[in-house]
Amino acid sequence: MSPCFRRRALAVALALTSVAAVPAAFAQGNYPSRPITIVVGYPAGGSTDLTARLFGAELSKKIGQQVVIENVGGAGGVIGAQRVIKAAPDGYTLLVGASNEMAIAKLINKAVKYDGLKDFTPIGLISTQPLVLVSSLNSGVKTAPEFLAQVRANPGKYSFGSSGVGTGLHLGGEMVKEAAKLDLVHVPYRGVAPLTNDLVGGQLQFGVFVLSSALPQIRAGKVQPIGLLQTKRTPLAPEIPTMAETPELKNVNIDLWFALYGPAGLPEPVAQKLQQALNDVVNTPEFRTKMQETGASVAAAGFDLAKFQAAETAKYKRIVDVANIQE
Repeated sequence: MSPCFRRRALAVALALTSVAAVPAAFAQGNYPSRPITIVVGYPAGGSTDLTARLFGAELSKKIGQQVVIENVGGAGGVIGAQRVIKAAPDGYTLLVGASNEMAIAKLINKAVKYDGLKDFTPIGLISTQPLVLVSSLNSGVKTAPEFLAQVRANPGKYSFGSSGVGTGLHLGGEMVKEAAKLDLVHVPYRGVAPLTNDLVGGQLQFGVFVLSSALPQIRAGKVQPIGLLQTKRTPLAPEIPTMAETPELKNVNIDLWFALYGPAGLPEPVAQKLQQALNDVVNTPEFRTKMQETGASVAAAGFDLAKFQAAETAKYKRIVDVANIQE
């Protein structure tokens, strides 16, 4: 092959490479040019779904494209997360993920193989939801000190319920147990509805809830709030103290969180556009008001999701290891 022919062939190859690169660059530069799907790993109506729908409505306004919510329930959010892992990394399939499937699931279930950070592109934190420990009316317990005294006086006699093994609610109860060295039995339920029924009916003494789920029962006088599982009171229900206000429980601080992710390998220009849009959404007064009405705290713009998630995962791992939680 002559030097002249080789030079000509190389020039053609470079030209073809440049042409092939144009559509990808053009697509990213005009992103988004069609509707975006946000996957939620739970059925409609739950806290993750509500967060995704409120966020998606505002995101649509910011990016000028329709945002479609796709509920892919099953395995505590894991199936929905796996759906996004397998999606093309083009920014048109995203996930509003919760702490369970993004950080806890892998710690308690060996069948979960994905990594909540390495197998996704973290875009940003949307909001957090406080957890609350409540008691049944027939327990006679109204405050955290009374809770500690009664459980200690009757080791192994009392139980706390959650919405399932390894959920954030379960870990919240275990954090309280570990902080105060309590002998308290965990009772897992298949969701919040049966947990609520047993607590209101007096078959269960204590339960951990997302605050937004517990508030209707609290305000109807059907259950008694003992304390929020975080360090600050919430404006939604400022009358409810925190567990941390009791010195023995000063380190109890756990909540649920919701964040936006794309598949791993999301192009940087697309990720940046989504991060900017998310920052715009969380700064929108209308969005903040709607989220606060659900009991949520909206994240600050520019929040470092990857750093936060790594710290949360380490916290969850410690609870899982101490309580020996396996699913």
